[in-house]
Amino acid sequence: MGILWTLIVGLVVGALAKLFMPGKDPGGVIITMLLGVAGSLVAGFLGRALGWYSSPGTGPGIIVSIIGAMLLLGIYRLVVRRRHTRTV
Repeated sequence: MGILWTLIVGLVVGALAKLFMPGKDPGGVIITMLLGVAGSLVAGFLGRALGWYSSPGTGPGIIVSIIGAMLLLGIYRLVVRRRHTRTV
C-alpha cells in the first residue's frame, strides 16, 4: 500500500510542478508521476543532508516535494530540448 500511496502523491506533486512551471512540457502522465516521486526523493535527500529531517519518519512536505519536482522538470526540459535540437 505504501508504494501505491507514493505513486499517487507523486502524481499530484508532478502535476502541481507542471502547473507552476509555464511552458510546453514533453511527456505524459507517467513522466509526471516519475518527476513527482523523484522530486520528493530529491527533496528528502537534500533535507536529510542539511539536517532538516533529523528524526526518523519525518520527510519532506508537499511544498518542498513540489520544489524538488520543479527542479527536476527544469533539468528534464533542458535535456529533452538539447536532444531535440541536435537531431533537427
